[in-house]
Amino acid sequence: MRYGYWMPVFGGWLRNVVDEQMEASWDYARDLAIRAEQIGYDLTLIAELNLNDIKGVTEPALDAWSTAAAIAAVTRTQEIMVAVRPNFHQPALFAKAAANIDRISGGRLSLNVVSSWWADEARQYGLQFDQHDDRYARTSEWLDVVKGLWREERFSFEGQFYRTDKAICAPKPLHAPILYAGGESEAAKTMIAGRCDAYVMHGDPVSAIAPKIADMRARRADAGGAPMTFGMAAYAIVRDSEAEAQRELARITDVQALPAGYANFDQWLSGTQLERELKIQEYSVSNRGLRPNLVGTPEQLRERIAEYEAAGLDLLLLQMSPQKEEMERFAAQVIAA
Repeated sequence: MRYGYWMPVFGGWLRNVVDEQMEASWDYARDLAIRAEQIGYDLTLIAELNLNDIKGVTEPALDAWSTAAAIAAVTRTQEIMVAVRPNFHQPALFAKAAANIDRISGGRLSLNVVSSWWADEARQYGLQFDQHDDRYARTSEWLDVVKGLWREERFSFEGQFYRTDKAICAPKPLHAPILYAGGESEAAKTMIAGRCDAYVMHGDPVSAIAPKIADMRARRADAGGAPMTFGMAAYAIVRDSEAEAQRELARITDVQALPAGYANFDQWLSGTQLERELKIQEYSVSNRGLRPNLVGTPEQLRERIAEYEAAGLDLLLLQMSPQKEEMERFAAQVIAA
């Protein structure tokens, strides 16, 4: 199993806890990335939203791509997976910038391709927002342009959404960045199986994750691609006793009133095609992070992680709070063991 962590670009992950002692700042992000390498984390995921989805839209949120470039310069080993939303980036210009960041990192850049869900954000920034299946059509074309520029000396393209005319991207990435993507609709799965390298999922029990992995493996084989890798989001709480872990779980899921960001959650839910119903109490942690039940003693977490690994999961993308302190505990008690 590989272990990744979400960079807390929103100043935390708990919608019911106002101050998690991890501000949305470059200083915190830099120190966390450097320490993560030292204690055994393989990857950081940097989310891309211009508005703060966790703490409320008026709160600070770090820009994903300038943060990624800076993290690339101060780290040496960890993979830097950065979310990218095609409707926010002209693909030829993006290919140029991303190739440069990959060079800064020494070939450690990867992309988490996200077909945008937040209509209000796009409207505020004056950007196109497509309907659900059209978003994946745009993403497919966008990926064709980006990969073409990384592959060819001059690249011409004429499509529904984008065009290039003998465009040049130099220098190119040291190697083609890994393309991760997630989605539970038919349009999403078809696009990912044909154009991406890895499938990332919201948190779910092993009984739900195993058939998803099997399904995507079959789709990938039908598409004629190389074997995919699989990742999953999860929120982790590790304590010396199960009772301690359950007390922490109760603290973070105690919804006294709808928090500042609830309207964003409601809009996201209405714009997706999720296979499993989301419950209001799960709003406290994003990306269905509590469903994997990585809550308990070090021994319990290692057993549950082993079950996911046996089902074919390759990567855990972990949220914790406060991130720095909890990542230290998880690394010492779970990863190192």
